[in-house]
Amino acid sequence: MDPTETTGRRRFLTYLLAAPTLTVAARLGLDAAAPASAQAAVRAAAAAQEAAAPRQLLGLPGVPDVLDLGDALILAGLPTAHLLVLEITPAGRAALYLPRLEVGQGLTTAIAMLVADELDARLTDVDVPLCDGRPELLFNQLTGGSNSVRSLYDPVRAAAAAARARLVTAAAQRWNVPAGGLRTADTAVLAPDGRRLGFGELAADAAAVVAPAVPATPKPADQRRLVGKPTGRIDARDIVTGRAEYAGDLQIPGAAPTVVARPTTVNGTLKSLDASVARTMPGVLAVVRIPSGVAVLAETFDQALKARDALRTSWNPGPVANLSTADVRAQLRAAHAPFPLPPLITPYLDGEFDFAFVNHAPMEVLTAVADVRPGRAELWFAAQSPIIAQQTIAAELGLPQSAVTVHVVRGGGSFGRRLFFDAALEAALISQAAGRPVKLMWTRNDDMRHGRMRPASHHRIRATYGPGQVLTWEHRAATVRTDLSHGLGEALSGAGLNLSVAGISLAQALFLLTEKNPYDVGIPTQLLAELPLQLHTGSWRSVYSGTVRVADEIMMDELARRMGQDEVAFRRARLRDAAGQAVLDTVARAGGWGRPMPAGQAQGVGYHDENGGRVAYLVELDATDRAAPRVTKAVIAADVGQVINPRGLEAQLTGALSDGISVILQAGNHLDNGAFREGSYADFHYARQCDTPPTVEIHLMPPSGSPGGAGELGVPAASAAVANAYARATGTSPRSFPINF
Repeated sequence: MDPTETTGRRRFLTYLLAAPTLTVAARLGLDAAAPASAQAAVRAAAAAQEAAAPRQLLGLPGVPDVLDLGDALILAGLPTAHLLVLEITPAGRAALYLPRLEVGQGLTTAIAMLVADELDARLTDVDVPLCDGRPELLFNQLTGGSNSVRSLYDPVRAAAAAARARLVTAAAQRWNVPAGGLRTADTAVLAPDGRRLGFGELAADAAAVVAPAVPATPKPADQRRLVGKPTGRIDARDIVTGRAEYAGDLQIPGAAPTVVARPTTVNGTLKSLDASVARTMPGVLAVVRIPSGVAVLAETFDQALKARDALRTSWNPGPVANLSTADVRAQLRAAHAPFPLPPLITPYLDGEFDFAFVNHAPMEVLTAVADVRPGRAELWFAAQSPIIAQQTIAAELGLPQSAVTVHVVRGGGSFGRRLFFDAALEAALISQAAGRPVKLMWTRNDDMRHGRMRPASHHRIRATYGPGQVLTWEHRAATVRTDLSHGLGEALSGAGLNLSVAGISLAQALFLLTEKNPYDVGIPTQLLAELPLQLHTGSWRSVYSGTVRVADEIMMDELARRMGQDEVAFRRARLRDAAGQAVLDTVARAGGWGRPMPAGQAQGVGYHDENGGRVAYLVELDATDRAAPRVTKAVIAADVGQVINPRGLEAQLTGALSDGISVILQAGNHLDNGAFREGSYADFHYARQCDTPPTVEIHLMPPSGSPGGAGELGVPAASAAVANAYARATGTSPRSFPINF
């Protein structure tokens, strides 16, 4: 055990599973800029203000302070955590078969770094292929909740350490020398006299080792070569040269290019179809009805698209065909239980906030290949939840689960979109009906108008306060119901959380496990109400925190000003977590918080902690032109425990900044009489390169324990910082996001 690492709940659990992990993993593997004076003045004023303020009442910890979603997912995966497969090939390559999905987040590179460090292999000798769907893993093949590194950190290191111990033992037996005198480096075992055996040469012998002659425990931190050092992606060259394969690149024999004609409103149904013209068009192979529309199979996608446009269809309206954006907002406002009458004596501050629907809009459109034949089915797609996909598709096809194979293919972005397998299910049904393999592609319009959305939401917050103290904080969130039927419920059940006994819904459970107020603000309460509209919703990066915590952070700014305090000092005095205070101090110092800005420009700050990490964003925004506000600079500070790849983490934090700029200033989706208006990046105004600030400065705090989750961490803080900067720059209190909608 690394003596510098803390002993916590996850550390203890790691050692409970260490023995089977070592044994099984090894066996399976071998089988196969402000003036200084101004800044000092600001800091001194803030410190004096903080010192003079009455001591803030202690707040109550939230559920995530005790058990968060990541902890629950780790618990669910513990029984099968030892089933990782690490293979040393005769060619001397190490392959860790990853039961997660790579969608651009850099996970495969982080895992390769862990393997290379523990094995003493060259990073270029490590491969991280994606596993097919493995039902035996139960709840341990779900990519989501910023949980992949958190859950795999210990098992991957344990498996690699076990493999290294067996390779060393095999070399000692080959040379007839004490194993303790050998060392490993550069994918080889080395003897003191200079002899060298590559891992590939030892793979077969090592597979027969029953009891390693050297310890098979992961290395202490001071012996690692790679972990914690900025490292380029192992797949970067393949991506930029086009060699990396996505579902659309796969050449499955006979797979016909396929597109689907869809209803005019969400969840509408087919009323009539005349395909007589389409069937006669060049290259058309078949026209097939499916529940979600009409599929056209052709020799090329161009032919399929032209034939789809030649279909004569009429559609029955969907269940929300009478609703538009304004109607949804009105229903969300009405979904709250009313606040009680305002206190007669105690001062209070109320705030209400609207957030629009937001499309995931991954760069790679949904694509899936399916080959369904009598008695079996084989699918290829980017699956965040392949086991649930396998179960569902098997049931829809009338096949046993074991007859369906799901090949997991890398995805070009997700942000939660690929937790759902809509395209794969459609492809399977089309293939079954047509009797041939198909390669189904959703167009950009398909996914914008019939794909998944971050639900629209409305938030009502009331804070009461006294002399220098916040007394209560009540946050009521109403959202369109979030579809969570992608395996999360099964995972929480696997973690021992019996939701039916607890009397809460899956959404309530997720809300409780993720949402908390990180500040001492007296008595905090948070409630979730859901509006059960039949729309295609889903987890969007940071899920509830992407709106709940943003609204909280805007209110923190407004309350600080109401109480006559500096916004950063106000937060710092109430942050319950010393590590969080350090993050906030860092971003305020590095960003020159409080420096004078020209008229129409301002700084804004946001803080968030979740998934074992903490982050603060400070942005500078120019709103001289209110129709085109622009973030001109961003400073970020983050503490996510042990960082595997700082370069990857910086990419995640920068991506979260782009998300924050987008959803606060300009990107959202309108619902017009049951149909989403936006159909492409032309009208869904996600941030472009020109919207990215020319200066982005990132400060990573020193490692402070086990890795936390970083995939979703930055979005709430970045969004809040942008909203707060806009409010300060314009002297307004924006209440509806995106602001330019």
